[in-house]
Amino acid sequence: MQIRYGKLFKILVDRKLKKGDLCRMANISRSTVSKLTNGETVTTEVLLKICSALKCDTSDIMEVFDEPDDSNEIKPISGAKS
Repeated sequence: MQIRYGKLFKILVDRKLKKGDLCRMANISRSTVSKLTNGETVTTEVLLKICSALKCDTSDIMEVFDEPDDSNEIKPISGAKS
């Protein structure tokens, strides 16, 4: 499975916020935001801090995908909000 945080960065753009603003609002480090940018693993605690700061749900900031198959196509997991 793979997690992508594109929705989070779209929220930042829509709200005219910068990554530094997110760091301050959610009390997270720049290295954590870098991990999010690169699709790396972060803790549930970090995700909850972000959701609290942005007043949203985890499904609003991330998407979970199945691993790509031979066609190199990534598909959302059934039942996941898009």
